[in-house]
Amino acid sequence: MLMPPFELHHPASVKEAVELAGSLMEQGEAFDWVAGGTDVLPNYKWRINPKPHVISLAGIDEAHALSATEIGCMVPLSSLTEENGVHSLLAEAASKVASSLIRKSATVGGNLCLDTRCFWYNQSEDWRRSIDWCHKADCGTGADCRVIPNQNTLCVATYQGDLAPNFMVLNASVVLIGPEGERTMPLTEFYQLDGMKKNVLQTGEFLLKVQLPKESMKRKGCYQKLRVRDSWDFPEAGIAASWLPGDASTLLVASTALESIPRIHTEQVEKHLAAGDLDPVGLAKMVQKSVKPVNNTALPPRYRRSMVKTLTKRALLGILE
Repeated sequence: MLMPPFELHHPASVKEAVELAGSLMEQGEAFDWVAGGTDVLPNYKWRINPKPHVISLAGIDEAHALSATEIGCMVPLSSLTEENGVHSLLAEAASKVASSLIRKSATVGGNLCLDTRCFWYNQSEDWRRSIDWCHKADCGTGADCRVIPNQNTLCVATYQGDLAPNFMVLNASVVLIGPEGERTMPLTEFYQLDGMKKNVLQTGEFLLKVQLPKESMKRKGCYQKLRVRDSWDFPEAGIAASWLPGDASTLLVASTALESIPRIHTEQVEKHLAAGDLDPVGLAKMVQKSVKPVNNTALPPRYRRSMVKTLTKRALLGILE
């Protein structure tokens, strides 16, 4: 399958990358950022919303930072190991992504900014044309959503990244940089409930790095993932949990691959703890009730939702051991 033509840019610093983005915006030229390329480039081959310009982040030194409290967007998933000072929860989650070969190219920034996925979207251009397109990649036709018919105002494509819920339960923040300057926000506020918009990145912005509080290294965590095969596949559902051992008030639970965004379940945890002691089964049921998967991934939504209770219980038992 041939790659559509595009111009690849190689900025050597954050300043150069931002200036380049600003220049392209002034010219009215569309562009994408690329880190490892394991998501963007296959999509380009499928002619899924390709852009005429692609800006690589590989030459930016800050993007390669790796420590217990700071992880750059260009850090490959294979480098997220305890030997490199990374939290064991992140190492566990990274080890469950795709294959060992892909993990050497796939990056932290790419996984966090992963495009949402859907049966009707992640197909070849010829296939999408044969069904008169879909709302997310409608080629200007104004096509309706194929998952929820007769509406073209909301895309329900599913976010299927592994790292996001694990960073969330470690209280991670992300540093975003663009022509308008730099801003930092909790990762829990980064995602936007729309399969097309996906996150709060503005035009010209990119995610430079993830920051973690020092306290996060004291947390004990566990990640449970549902997938069709034990290697390669995206999650069909994923639950991450962490706490400061012995202190139930610090418990955090987050999910992925169940909606258009990964989500932290603060409300469910607080309600459960307010009603009594921590009960893995009881809390698992509350988390299960709060998610609403749709029929656009490999496994049916009813099964994925039923497995949320099992995954949550396993994750909680994993941190209570």
